[in-house]
Amino acid sequence: MSLASGDHEAHGVPEDRPATPRDALAATPWLRSVSQNVLDDLAGHAVLHRLPGGSIVFEQSETPAFAQFLIGGSVELLGVRGRDESFVELIRPVDLLLPAAVLNCQPYLLRARVLGEASLLMVQAESFRQAVTSDHAFCLAVLGCQAAQFRRRVKQVKNLGLRSAEERVGCYLVRLTGSVPPGTPVHLPMEKRLIASELGMTRETFSRSLGAMARHGIRVEGDLVTLDDAASARTRFALDPLIDGAEDFHPLQAKGA
Repeated sequence: MSLASGDHEAHGVPEDRPATPRDALAATPWLRSVSQNVLDDLAGHAVLHRLPGGSIVFEQSETPAFAQFLIGGSVELLGVRGRDESFVELIRPVDLLLPAAVLNCQPYLLRARVLGEASLLMVQAESFRQAVTSDHAFCLAVLGCQAAQFRRRVKQVKNLGLRSAEERVGCYLVRLTGSVPPGTPVHLPMEKRLIASELGMTRETFSRSLGAMARHGIRVEGDLVTLDDAASARTRFALDPLIDGAEDFHPLQAKGA
């Protein structure tokens, strides 16, 4: 039996890690329109940093000293109250971690914690802000990044507000298995408690919903998900591109560029 990783699974760090901050910036697709001089200057105020799983990247209420590009692995964003945590989003490369806090010199609203292992490019916050305010192409690239982040959040709000708990779980699993042939088991990409939180429900409700999937052609055994009856599953849990579609970056182009 072959196993496939779902489209959400990106825990490891690629073997071809950038060797220098400049390499990391050059490898970021949505910075391709930014001039070499600007990238050189940013790289001169940046460091590469690797963190093991479970490491705290930054805490809620902390004021950012760096703009942090996630270039490998994955990072979970969490709301915190006392000892309680609420999962908000899983960030995958290449993306900026809560850039609004950096741009506005305001405290982070969430905790960031590494899931698995992660590689970060850390650019000094002041240098990042200076590049945004002085270079049109870099400003447009960051704006495009934030636009994609905003659209992801809107899709998540729509998913929570327009679907029942069973529908949210079913659509999540259909999307997870969408890139492999029916009958191929796929691993859940993270702990069930985190998936439940992402889908806006308790762990108990999530477990009950998983148990109901079999009658719709989705078999769940431990952390393995298998689409046994694709037609039944995709009919019951029809995906909506305005909720379930991937949100790619679309950097803005300056007029005449």
